[in-house]
Amino acid sequence: MAALFYPGILTMQFLAAIAFISGIICSGASGPPLTLDYYASSCPNVLEIIHQEMEREVLSDPRNAALVLRLHFHDCFVQGCDGSVLLDDTVVLRGEKTASPNINSLKGFEIIDRIKSKVESECPGIVSCADILTIAARDAVILVGGPYWDVPVGRKDSRSASYELANTNIPTPNQGLIAIIYKFLYLGLSVTDTVALSGAHTIGVARCENFRARIYGDYESTSGGSPLSEVHLSQLKSTCPAAGGGDNNIAPLDYETPYTFDNSYYHLLLNGEGLLNSDQELYSSVLALQTKQLVEQYALDVAAFFQQFSVSMVKMGNLTNPDSFLNGEVRKSCRFINA
Repeated sequence: MAALFYPGILTMQFLAAIAFISGIICSGASGPPLTLDYYASSCPNVLEIIHQEMEREVLSDPRNAALVLRLHFHDCFVQGCDGSVLLDDTVVLRGEKTASPNINSLKGFEIIDRIKSKVESECPGIVSCADILTIAARDAVILVGGPYWDVPVGRKDSRSASYELANTNIPTPNQGLIAIIYKFLYLGLSVTDTVALSGAHTIGVARCENFRARIYGDYESTSGGSPLSEVHLSQLKSTCPAAGGGDNNIAPLDYETPYTFDNSYYHLLLNGEGLLNSDQELYSSVLALQTKQLVEQYALDVAAFFQQFSVSMVKMGNLTNPDSFLNGEVRKSCRFINA
């Protein structure tokens, strides 16, 4: 009887903790000074320039959409959306690129470099790298079939980065539901935001190192061992051996429509076929009460997913670095602070 009752107690304690943490965060929240028309007079063509460049990048390789979207996520989870993830290491600054969640997996920096170069040629010293990345992430989603949303702008680029926060704030592939939700709540993002933003995994790939534990762990039990899932699991294991290397081999997060932004990611979770443990936990964890309902809703209603994803992306994009508004800058190069 105790074993049956324990998850219920744990669930109630967890939900109470969520409410407590969320209340603390929300009570201190204040709107960032971002506007839709920030560049209306200083760089009126910036949105068109970024869209054209992102269109060129996605046409050359559809995977570039996921690279830019992931860059934006990893930027916003550390110090807010301030372009800190774009900074290279120097003798006086340790950047975030070599932090555990980023090294060997975070890519697309050259894409932002190319867009920045185009924007600078039109409007030198006007548009921040943080804004470019945020707008480019929106356009990346649109270009592979996802929804549109207006992007508030006016961010400044940070003159600092945080290797330490990159290692602690960014959700990791093998984490459980409590840890995942806590990392979103810590930034003021709700449980609904967590599930909607996780839907970004409808595009992109993961490295074997990040899904090995899942496919050699509970993948078969969550998927129910259906013939189709068994075939896919066999393919995953051939891509990612249990031992002996292959850490950098990749597999799509959504093997059904890997280059299309849709809701098939949630279908996979319903089937128990989420590639990452952190994804499948949203549906299969014993604590997945609210998250399970949201997964089911978004799997059934792509319009509901698109609408909430757009809202949650604006909310995440509005996570700003207060220090950057006082001491920030518009970088000439996204990789280095201005001299």
